[in-house]
Amino acid sequence: MRDDRRWYENAATAEQRRMFARFHNTGSDLDRKFWVAIALFGLLAVLVWFTVGEGTVLVLGRPVEIRLIPLVVIGGLALRTVLARHAEKIRRGMVDGASEKGGNRVPEVSKRLM
Repeated sequence: MRDDRRWYENAATAEQRRMFARFHNTGSDLDRKFWVAIALFGLLAVLVWFTVGEGTVLVLGRPVEIRLIPLVVIGGLALRTVLARHAEKIRRGMVDGASEKGGNRVPEVSKRLM
């Protein structure tokens, strides 16, 4: 095959790059989405607290307030969100407290798909 591709192959490659760039979030977008997600988890927890009735359920032979069960699930999802944000910061090499000139900076991962 020749080195120069046909125009439609170049157009398809350019379109794929644009589609990939649209799904790739910058750090500020991820921070904004993180705080919105945490706020929504908090709102959902407040709604659960005030709407789920009082009562107890036996869990492993011990009585547990029925309100706590969905709160534990919401808390687990919030923890997963926090861990995913921290993992993304590590992948990008933006760990808090690390300077660019020294310190314990995590090396940046090479760009994929480029």
